[in-house]
Amino acid sequence: MPNPTPGQIARVAESEIPSGDPLALFAQWLAEAGESEPNDPNAMALATANSNGSPSVRMVLLKDHGPDGFTFYTNGDSRKGEEIRANMQAALLFHWKSLRRQIRIEGKVYEVEPELADAYFASRSRDSQLGALASDQSRPLASRGELLARVAKVAARHVVGSVLRPPHWTGFRLEPQRMEFWMDRPFRIHDRRQFDRTEDGWTNTLLYP
Repeated sequence: MPNPTPGQIARVAESEIPSGDPLALFAQWLAEAGESEPNDPNAMALATANSNGSPSVRMVLLKDHGPDGFTFYTNGDSRKGEEIRANMQAALLFHWKSLRRQIRIEGKVYEVEPELADAYFASRSRDSQLGALASDQSRPLASRGELLARVAKVAARHVVGSVLRPPHWTGFRLEPQRMEFWMDRPFRIHDRRQFDRTEDGWTNTLLYP
């Protein structure tokens, strides 16, 4: 690719990421991803660390977002659940390849109210509910057959009636303290804007790409 001309640089140099409300901007970008991403536009990388600071990361699905933060649900006895409870801070990353955009979010994590976890669990498909009951998530598994047998046993116990949320299944909400929006731009003159929460609202600054 030939080197960009001064005129081309000028056309991409001006930031396109607005400096207003980052939560409103997140909602806008998520909605646009819903129209362009082929699968799971609400998928996000969740990074946690244990009490010793050793990190781990995995993909989870965002189930709710708003002024209070970003909510996801999981087995509280899983590795991520244990790490969150040991170190109530985490980071999220959304990457939408179709839009060539990403958002990084950092903040404190809180467990959701039992009533909220109950309501979301009740909204899940029955197969997902039974799977949550059968799985000791993150624990060693002797064979695939053992898991299938546990699922069958749980299903046999719940032929009729509702499936209640197991005590270990819960939700967590990340309250954002920092959000960074990234947008791919020509000639690698990418656009980055960082928002930091203060007592008076949000401050923001551009970052070098």
